[in-house]
Amino acid sequence: MARGEGSEQCSNASLLQTPSPEGIKRAVKCESRSGLSVCNKLCYAIGGAPYQITGCAIGFFLQIYLLDVALLDPFYASIILFVGRAWDAITDPTVGFLVSRSPWTRFGRMMPWIVLSTPLAVLSYFLIWYVPSVDQGKVIWYLIFYCSFQTLQTCFHVPYSALTMFISTEQKERDSATAYRMTVEVLGTLVGTAVQGQIVGMASAPCIRSGEKLNSTGLLVASTVNITEPHVSLEHLRNAYMIASGVICCIYVICAMVLFLGVKEQKETCRVRTGSMSFFQGIRMVMGHGPYVKLVMGFLFTSLAFMLLEGNFALFCSYTLGFRNDFQNILLVIMLSATLAIPFWQWFLTKFGKKTAVYIGTTSVVPFLVSVILVPSNLIVIYVVSFAAGVSVAAAFLLPWSMLPDVVDDFKIQNPESQGHEAIFYSFYVFFTKFASGVSLGVSTLSLDFAGYVTRGCTQPAEVDLTLKILVSPAPIVLIIIGLLIFISYPINEEKRQGNRKLLNEQREHEIDSETDSTELNVV
Repeated sequence: MARGEGSEQCSNASLLQTPSPEGIKRAVKCESRSGLSVCNKLCYAIGGAPYQITGCAIGFFLQIYLLDVALLDPFYASIILFVGRAWDAITDPTVGFLVSRSPWTRFGRMMPWIVLSTPLAVLSYFLIWYVPSVDQGKVIWYLIFYCSFQTLQTCFHVPYSALTMFISTEQKERDSATAYRMTVEVLGTLVGTAVQGQIVGMASAPCIRSGEKLNSTGLLVASTVNITEPHVSLEHLRNAYMIASGVICCIYVICAMVLFLGVKEQKETCRVRTGSMSFFQGIRMVMGHGPYVKLVMGFLFTSLAFMLLEGNFALFCSYTLGFRNDFQNILLVIMLSATLAIPFWQWFLTKFGKKTAVYIGTTSVVPFLVSVILVPSNLIVIYVVSFAAGVSVAAAFLLPWSMLPDVVDDFKIQNPESQGHEAIFYSFYVFFTKFASGVSLGVSTLSLDFAGYVTRGCTQPAEVDLTLKILVSPAPIVLIIIGLLIFISYPINEEKRQGNRKLLNEQREHEIDSETDSTELNVV
């Protein structure tokens, strides 16, 4: 694929002349400093959309789907959500380790993983949203396909995340590509919310009033109730979930194709990769780097806060606020606001530094978490609060992925002889965030079970309302505070980051010169 235009000294004409020592050196430096075109950045960014589209659909809708559509007991639903996310978390470092040991191919080292995992991931995702006819096998069904999808998506997302370090050697280009990626990924959450929410919202199944019961086929059991229409309505709702999953699967495949065709993975010819290491050596390596541990632990708590909010917001809107038919539109407003705010946060972190952006961006959601449970239930107010909260959600999306390359660069500075482990760093970060997601979904669903959650109930007990309020406001606020306290000790500020950038450039210049000298000897 075409790269961005270089200087006149890097023109094609100069590279076509008879090789001279100076020409060889210039050619090597040109290749090292080649920029990324807007097309390259867009194609790279589009590759991140499938993870966010499916993640958003699962994060916002899977809990309410298992409870109110698949009609699972909250206890079993909590097991599925926790085990699925815990399994997903385990696969991340495993896949990262395998990716780091993968040989280079004509398509790169990351691309084969992305391409080969896509078809099976799409099939597994579709089957998550199918309700099997056998009651006894439902739990096993959802466990198998939920875990399968998480594994296959990990085989896509871990190499894609590590690909950031291989699309360019320039930190400025990587930061720019990351901004493109975050914009598209937040747009992906918008698409996931819109597709899943609007299609499902058009098929509204009835709630269950006190004294009525619902059997596994979706029939209301009561002598005074017409059982035909509720059955049809619940079947329509199940079909709507499958249609939405089919649309998302098509988008997944298209995005993977765009990534494969539009991005060229660069081989680090100037770097000597260290020998292979065992899985546990990889764990000790990444967890022994102090800045990485502090960054991951800080974002672990802040991510857990936003995941608690994400996993329970649909139930909170439906039951506590009473907006059963509007919650998908409220979620859409949050994601739309987040999409529009990404360019602002990219400008902010460039102007004031990434660490400052963490404090401002993360704390900005706190007033809205407080107001959402204190302000009387009013749809207009909720829309305004949701739009404002989306600005903070954008920061939560952008900042971790913008700061991870800085930590990897810092590791390279401190360990110049240990290279080629980018996938391990990225996979362990994803491991911790997914583990946090599993804990949040499992604990919150189990809490609803203890509070007496009524499947598809028109109203819920007061204990359920109180539990939902705690899960979307006080609990996330406490977790955010803990995460920000950890960030106080995070050592990579703007001065440190710029210093690392300068040292890396000097190292790269030295390695290019050394390689050029070797090439000159071969030419002579």
